[in-house]
Amino acid sequence: MTDKAGGAPWQRKLLAGTFGLATHASFLAAVTAMFAALYGGLTLGRGRLHGEAALQANLALALQFPLLHSFLLSDHGRALLARLGTRRFGRELAPTSYAGIAALQILTTFTLWSPSGTVWWEPHGTGLLLATLAYLGAWAFLGRALLDGGLGLQTGWIGWTAVWRGARVAFPPMADGGLFALCRQPIYLGFALTLWSGPVWTPDRLLLALVWSAYCVLGPLHKERRYERLHGAAFVAYRARVPYMLPRRRRDA
Repeated sequence: MTDKAGGAPWQRKLLAGTFGLATHASFLAAVTAMFAALYGGLTLGRGRLHGEAALQANLALALQFPLLHSFLLSDHGRALLARLGTRRFGRELAPTSYAGIAALQILTTFTLWSPSGTVWWEPHGTGLLLATLAYLGAWAFLGRALLDGGLGLQTGWIGWTAVWRGARVAFPPMADGGLFALCRQPIYLGFALTLWSGPVWTPDRLLLALVWSAYCVLGPLHKERRYERLHGAAFVAYRARVPYMLPRRRRDA
C-alpha cells in the first residue's frame, strides 16, 4: 500500500527517521564540541598543522561556516537543499538538511582546528569562577533565544517530522516575543556572546571570535530582507519598534 504522500508509509518514515536521527545527533555533537572548545580557548582541536599552514587552515575553517550558511539561505541555496533529500521529499526535508549541515560545519570547525599552543590568559580561583558563570550565562541566553525563535525550526525538527506524518512543513509564525521583543537577532547575539565570554584566551579564540562575530552582525541583514518579503508590513512594523542587535526593553507610549 502507498499513502497520499507517495511511496510506502514505512519507506517514508524510514527516510524521515534517518534524516532526523542523523541531524539531531550531529546537532548534539556540534553543541558539545563548541561548548568544550570555546571554554578551553580552542586548545582542544585535533588538527596538527603548525605555523602559516595552521593559520591558513584555521581561517578556512572559520570562514566556511558563515559562507555556506549564508549561501544556503539564498534562492540557489534553498533550491540545493530541496534536492538533498529525495525528489519527492527534499523540499519538506530542507529545514532538517539545513540544520544538519550547519551542525556538521560547526563540528568540523572545532574538531579539525589546529591549536596555536599560545595561551594569553587563563584565570584561576575567583577569576575562573566568574568567567565560567559569564560563559554559562551566554549559553543560557543562546538557548532561550533558540527556544523563542522556534526550537523545531532551529534544530530541523519540523522538516523530518512533517515527512514522517506525510504532511506539509508547518513553519512557525514570525518570532516577536520573548527575547525577540528586546532585539530582532537574539540568536546571533547569543552566538556572539559565547565566542567572547569563555575563560581561556588564545590567538585561536580571537581569530574565530572576530570572524564569526562579523558574521553575526552582517549575516542577519540578508535574513531580514527575506523576512520582509515573507511577512511584509508585519515585519516592517516589527523592525521599526525593535532594535537590531542590542536588547532594549520597549517603552510603553
